[in-house]
Amino acid sequence: MANEQASELRRIGVVAIIVHDPEKVHDVLNKILHDYSRIIIGRLGMPYRERDLSIISLIVDGSTDDIGAMTGRIGQLAGVTVKSAFAKNRNPDKDK
Repeated sequence: MANEQASELRRIGVVAIIVHDPEKVHDVLNKILHDYSRIIIGRLGMPYRERDLSIISLIVDGSTDDIGAMTGRIGQLAGVTVKSAFAKNRNPDKDK
């Protein structure tokens, strides 16, 4: 029962990060991502050199508190924009 309750508190989502002038913040950003690696199940980063940006997408599985704490820290970095979206919680009783 405890595992079921814990999984109900976890959310699957995506986090989009746009980094302007990545050379200035990449060390700090990578440290934050490392600190939250337990909730990151996938990461894709693409440099866009023509515009001096990096675009990073994360697939996350964690509590809204953990995901919010991570995105809050990332959003405080200068020149960084971060947005998140979550999958709808499924109600197994509706699927019957």
